[in-house]
Amino acid sequence: MGTVVDAVNKEANGSAPVNKKVTVVFVLGGPGSGKGTQCENIVEHFGYTHLSAGDLLRAEIKSGSENGTMIQNMIKEGKIVPSEVTIKLLQRAIEENGNDKFLIDGFPRNEENRAAFESVTGIQPEFVLFFDCSEEEMQKRLLGRNQGREDDNIETIRKRFNVYMESSLPVIEYYSAKGKVKKIDAARPIGEVFEAVKAIFTPSKVKQYSSSTSKD
Repeated sequence: MGTVVDAVNKEANGSAPVNKKVTVVFVLGGPGSGKGTQCENIVEHFGYTHLSAGDLLRAEIKSGSENGTMIQNMIKEGKIVPSEVTIKLLQRAIEENGNDKFLIDGFPRNEENRAAFESVTGIQPEFVLFFDCSEEEMQKRLLGRNQGREDDNIETIRKRFNVYMESSLPVIEYYSAKGKVKKIDAARPIGEVFEAVKAIFTPSKVKQYSSSTSKD
């Protein structure tokens, strides 16, 4: 049972916590909330490195490594890839990257992911950027992407939304209790959403300085 995890442990710098000081922001939001677009904007304007758990798993499979083959087999068999596997890939990406600021997109997916990430890496997120969007709006956006296939996709979309709500809400509630959730109204147009995002990522000293100079 531990073969996948063991293989990742060997490949990803052992099980020690990340050995450099980093700033991590978790990015959460339902399917169609627009978080991918906003992550691109944050990378461009604020110099973060964007890490997607799903992309890292896909890249590991494509690499043809023994570890990637085992991940692929688990997915084919309908098994959930263990948290430790995804976390080790994230940890390795953080350690091998020269940057010290990271957006982790679509992770943690559930409370077990969250606890395991903090335990394994020794990292607590600076905050959680939560793109809050109604089911109706997300459904409309996703159906717009798949024109002509509305009936085929609506049930799948609803299932994805329900899975997201059930698994991610406990994570959001956990960090809310710690005052670490920055909620964005993601139903607004892209430009307006990014203005709200910019306000969160702009250091308060800069905002104070600009407001004081504008009065002079």
